[in-house]
Amino acid sequence: MNPSKRKWSWILLTTTTALISLAVANAQQTPDRAASSYMPVDIKEPFAAIMARMKAAQPAIQKRQADLLAERYDLADRAAAGVTMSRGKPVQDGVRVKLAAGTGWEQLAGMTAGEIRDRNLFPKGFYPLPHPNHAEGGMVFPKFEIDEVKRQEGRDLTRFDLEFDIPVATRTQNLPVR
Repeated sequence: MNPSKRKWSWILLTTTTALISLAVANAQQTPDRAASSYMPVDIKEPFAAIMARMKAAQPAIQKRQADLLAERYDLADRAAAGVTMSRGKPVQDGVRVKLAAGTGWEQLAGMTAGEIRDRNLFPKGFYPLPHPNHAEGGMVFPKFEIDEVKRQEGRDLTRFDLEFDIPVATRTQNLPVR
């Protein structure tokens, strides 16, 4: 095949491929899609209204997340005696994942994976922990971290709609930061 025909064949092939790709992409877009975190950001209300709505929803969101944490984990502050991390932070003692009522670790150890699944005894504390407000998303920092960033950099990372959901022991908040 001469170079001129090869060039035109290549142009025709790439153009056809591009048109087919565009047609497929256009066919896959449906205008009535359900809300998703992958949808384009299109804010349709004033920020003041969004802020007021989210502030009003905060107590219910915080309570729902606190209830979920209390259902899954033992969050009591029980430090192991004489054991600390490298900067003095106490290491918590014991297993913190809660089991289903009437179930013990020895009982689970004696069961097969299928039995645990069939009886729905898999500890919920090993499931992924959802974001407190998944629809909005975003980073949520503990108060001591917010305070330290504010002190070092002058930036305030406080959110108006959420607070950090995992309880932080009081004595671990006052450790020196190096």
